[in-house]
Amino acid sequence: MFIPLGDDNSDRKIRPIVNYAFIGLNLFVFFFLQGMGTNLSFTYSLSTVPQEILTGVDIVTRETVFTDQGSGERFLVPGLGVTPISVYLTLLISMFMHGGLMHLLGNMLYLHIFGDNLENLMGHLRYLIFYLTCGILASLAHVFTSAALGANLLIPSLGASGAISGVLGGYFLLFPRRRVRVMIFYFISEVPALIAIGVWFVFQLINSLSMFGGGDGGGVAYGAHIGGFIAGLVLVKFFLLNK
Repeated sequence: MFIPLGDDNSDRKIRPIVNYAFIGLNLFVFFFLQGMGTNLSFTYSLSTVPQEILTGVDIVTRETVFTDQGSGERFLVPGLGVTPISVYLTLLISMFMHGGLMHLLGNMLYLHIFGDNLENLMGHLRYLIFYLTCGILASLAHVFTSAALGANLLIPSLGASGAISGVLGGYFLLFPRRRVRVMIFYFISEVPALIAIGVWFVFQLINSLSMFGGGDGGGVAYGAHIGGFIAGLVLVKFFLLNK
């Protein structure tokens, strides 16, 4: 168990209102629009479906039984619903949706800790554009990785993980030595961001290896995590106020 708890914000000069807004929007969508995960019609209509992005065609399917190739576990997957807007807009909307409460809380913890530092250096508008750009690029990375590796292109993806991965990539580049409080099993310690985020990235790489065997990463879009992280590394300096 390796969980970040906080970092040094002593140099922060502005209130991270955009970061707060992103957190609030994610909470609103999950609790009120997704019904804490019970509104499957909403979720399976507006999640990003790789096949839809590749073809530009909305796909409606019946519910099916899916077998996880890693664990052999079988579970019922609801069918894809009608997308009432352009399927390409799901790249944006799905980054504010989550598959469960722990998925939501984990993402919001990372966003709360690391996002404000970037907003402080970018300003509100540039941080907003940076976050959304990383999220969209992360989703596209998942789509094209899934297609290249022969994964099931009808499995929808959702969540803020790709955009937050971009935030982590930017933080990793700008603040590699900043101290981050972490819980390591039952102990609390401080480590450089280089280690705190590096451990997270290595975990994504290890888990993504299952995709090379034709699996779907246990239903987790690790391609989006890695793609978002790389996008954050590449783009972050273009969004700084004082370059």
